[in-house]
Amino acid sequence: MKTTLFIKPLLAAILLITVFYCSEANAQEYISPTTPPLTGRSPGVKVKLISADGPTKTYAIIFAKGDEVMSGLKEFAIKYHVKSAHFSAIGDASTIKFGWYDPSKKMFKVMHIYGFAEITSLLGDITLYNGNPVVHAHINMATEDGLVHGGHLFEAFIAPTLQLMMTVEPEALYKKLDTETGILVIDPDLKN
Repeated sequence: MKTTLFIKPLLAAILLITVFYCSEANAQEYISPTTPPLTGRSPGVKVKLISADGPTKTYAIIFAKGDEVMSGLKEFAIKYHVKSAHFSAIGDASTIKFGWYDPSKKMFKVMHIYGFAEITSLLGDITLYNGNPVVHAHINMATEDGLVHGGHLFEAFIAPTLQLMMTVEPEALYKKLDTETGILVIDPDLKN
């Protein structure tokens, strides 16, 4: 009788702990639209100026295995003093973290691809917000089942390579915070 009184509360406690941890493990991750990428995660990036038409420059930016894309793009923007640019790329990744903007939460719902994926399209731009470069990118990637997934890119670790073409413009573009959505948006009328 005493053993039964002890076991029932113990089993109930174990059940509650299990439910808590399982729900935490399955909880949906969200990221703020203004979260900047981490830097220092792209040591293998190589950059080559491939054309210059006056102040407009086009670069080939080649990412190596293990480099993280958003980190490398932010570092490029800082090093080359980018005020306005646009880019496109194709390649491959070992893991990708991307998102879909949930207007009800004013946050990005985060999704992951773990394992090899073909980056079929990576498009984006670089602008300025509060004097700092902001990289904004959208990605499409195909998994081995032939499905294409896509959304706002947070991070992609490259394997084996990503070939990115970047055009840097001389005229700065600035972003402002859209208070209704919490998203940084380009405002062509903004000046330094």
